[in-house]
Amino acid sequence: MKSVIELIRAREILSGPGRPTVEVELTTADGIRVEASVPSGTSKGKYEAWEVYDGGKRFRGLGVKKAAENVNLEIAPKLIGESVLAQRKIDDIMIELDGTKNKQRLGGNAILAVSLAVAKAGAQAAGLPLYRYLGGLGGVRLPVPLATVISGGKHSPSALDFEDFLLIFDGFTCFAEALEALVEIRYLLEKNLQKKFGLVADDGGALAPPINDNTQAFDLMLEAVEQAGYGGKVALGLDVAASDLYLEDRGLYKISGREMEPAELIDYYISLAKQYPLVFIEDPFDQDDFESFAKLTAALPDRKIVGDDLFVTNPVRIRMGIEQKAGNTLLLKVNQIGTVSEAYDAGILALQNGLAVTVSLRSSDTNDSFIADLAVGLGAEEIKLGSPVRGERNAKYNRLLKIEEELGESAKFAGSLR
Repeated sequence: MKSVIELIRAREILSGPGRPTVEVELTTADGIRVEASVPSGTSKGKYEAWEVYDGGKRFRGLGVKKAAENVNLEIAPKLIGESVLAQRKIDDIMIELDGTKNKQRLGGNAILAVSLAVAKAGAQAAGLPLYRYLGGLGGVRLPVPLATVISGGKHSPSALDFEDFLLIFDGFTCFAEALEALVEIRYLLEKNLQKKFGLVADDGGALAPPINDNTQAFDLMLEAVEQAGYGGKVALGLDVAASDLYLEDRGLYKISGREMEPAELIDYYISLAKQYPLVFIEDPFDQDDFESFAKLTAALPDRKIVGDDLFVTNPVRIRMGIEQKAGNTLLLKVNQIGTVSEAYDAGILALQNGLAVTVSLRSSDTNDSFIADLAVGLGAEEIKLGSPVRGERNAKYNRLLKIEEELGESAKFAGSLR
């Protein structure tokens, strides 16, 4: 049989922020060789696929030698001789081998690394670019870039409540133009913040100015947009990460020093959407608060109300959202569910039921550019990659530039299609 797996080898490597993660090398009997590595998130939903870590003192407990060992000793022997073109079969073998609901025995980080490698090898075996292999002939749409340029939340050195303050580049005719605008605006924003505040902390490529007013962050961002000459072409977005702000024992959210009922928070978001070109609100409520998600979706039907921790790229939770009309956009993170097949199914389920899809990287990501091809293959409207100032982010931006160039005149840009 052509392109059967001959070798799978996993190892521990470092992600962009210097955190251990799993890389898998896969070779086939006919000479295909690929590598794939997996990301991890700093802020995680409680329903995500489980990641296996070593514990102990090494890397503050975050080593992944155990996960790599699970690949080498348990997964690899089961897959030798399987065709890399049998993606779903291989993913199902690993899911069955793990035997748990959330991949906690072998680890989502172990399983996904193999799944990604199989997809890459499958594309080579089929003689197709990865985005075509994943999405067929329909894979011609380049996503709108979403970039976190100011950071807040519990993991940021700033005092802002919300985790990500985003710029959304949907007023352009192609991806390359949108990326050029992002680079220029991000540069000007950094210079402006340095003039106002002196040395400004950098949080994974996003800026963390010493401010605590959420609207001030928007004002600073729009100032840079206007200064760069892109007024009217760039919108705003938020990742609230509201589960981190939720006082579960009291059912309240603590924002800007105030404790708010869900209804008050809905009014707050509506006020922001009236005051600013705010078109994207991610995780505005706790990950189990489907009711408030539904109310905000109804109140702001022309804005993207985005489920990240709410949906965790899981078809079961996506269906719950569809039934309750809670959210209108899926934030798709492949490692939340743990295999390529399941992530793709989640994206298709969302699209078939009228939800938009935004593909996203994780805060502790690698130079693996798989999700760039996935976004094009799925026809996702947007991709959330962060500021273009670190290798793990720019690997994905650069891959999208190459895809757009390769597609030539057949390339469509999601921003120009709205």
